[in-house]
Amino acid sequence: MKLHLTTDNKQNLITGYEVGKVWVNQQAYMQSLIVLPNQLITNWKIGILKALSAADFAEIATLKPEVVLFGTGETHQFIHPKLHTNLTAQQIALECMSTAAACRTYNILMSEGRQVAAMLII
Repeated sequence: MKLHLTTDNKQNLITGYEVGKVWVNQQAYMQSLIVLPNQLITNWKIGILKALSAADFAEIATLKPEVVLFGTGETHQFIHPKLHTNLTAQQIALECMSTAAACRTYNILMSEGRQVAAMLII
């Protein structure tokens, strides 16, 4: 699916998604990544939920987002609460959803000026 949202503030915009691929600012990525309005982390090595650790969420907490959208792949899945205790302790909200839903939600929150991070499993 193509996602359209106009913005003129040079922030990272998710411009498309299909299974196995996400476009950020018209650039295709075929590996899991983390998208923030002013930062793109393309070396995130998580490809499946079972590979997640608490350290992944502790690292994202250091970036100080208001909310983290966790795209779990093609289907919506939940993660164990022990993995994201660092986010909870810092009052950072976490929402798990399919990667497609996370892409759409990221664009909406980013366009509202929210400090959002999307952790996307591709």
